[in-house]
Amino acid sequence: MNTLRTAMLIAVLTAIFMAVGYLLGGPSGMVIAFLFAAALNLFSYWNADKLVLRMNRAREVDGRTAPEFYAMIKRLAADAELPMPRVYVMDNPQPNAFATGRNPQHAAVAATTGLLNSLSPDEIAAVMAHELGHVRNRDTLIMTITATVAGAISMLANFAWFMGGNRNANNGAGVLGMLVAVIVAPLAALLVQMAISRTREYSADRAGAEITGEPRVLASALARISNAAQRIPNVDAERNPAMAHLFIINPLSGQRMDNLFSTHPSTENRIAALLEMEGEFGSARPTRVDVPRVGTTAAAPSRGPWG
Repeated sequence: MNTLRTAMLIAVLTAIFMAVGYLLGGPSGMVIAFLFAAALNLFSYWNADKLVLRMNRAREVDGRTAPEFYAMIKRLAADAELPMPRVYVMDNPQPNAFATGRNPQHAAVAATTGLLNSLSPDEIAAVMAHELGHVRNRDTLIMTITATVAGAISMLANFAWFMGGNRNANNGAGVLGMLVAVIVAPLAALLVQMAISRTREYSADRAGAEITGEPRVLASALARISNAAQRIPNVDAERNPAMAHLFIINPLSGQRMDNLFSTHPSTENRIAALLEMEGEFGSARPTRVDVPRVGTTAAAPSRGPWG
């Protein structure tokens, strides 16, 4: 089923890309766009993870450079019955994290320094279990390809805006075609991102709760990350907004005014769903964690071992 959904998503994004090419350059523009999209899809399959990590200035760490964090990921991967992923840290003050890679055998997880320095060790583990949930659900390929192709569509739309389009194209669309390419195509790509990301975040939340057995801790982490993301900008994500759906919480500063167009489901709804799971999982060491309210500034927990 995931393979079918991946193929359908790639087809939709490729069709959008070709439509932009047609509107800007007629039939020849569509052919060029198709060839470019085919090459981009092939490139994305093999290299999108590397591109996303590079765009977020992520550095790989291991048992020597980040022993506590690396050991945590190793334990969580074993609990999830997954191969050990590559582990990355992003020098970014906003607490956040994402997973990438074309399959569980070639996966990578990345966390910001803001996450490692501001959340408790249990909350960090819950967040990274969520990301491993994406890996286990095989979401990472479709998410990274989406980020790459949607970014290319936005780039082509920007190119159309600055170049003014091909007003003499045989398709006769002229200025109207350029406006459609500039406005409608990026919006359509965003809608595709929304369609896959919202449901996948709920699934990854459930998977993360299953891995740790502590859904309330993940709920607490989501609230803290969401509250911090409203105050602390993520410069890399703002520069490349097509990557926003990769993160556990929307990293873009404008998320408060766009519930309709957010690539993420409501944090409040995700927390409510997690709290409903509490009776399903028996924690080996039950704790009562106070979940902060979203939209408030809650006192940070004791800093983790990486702060």
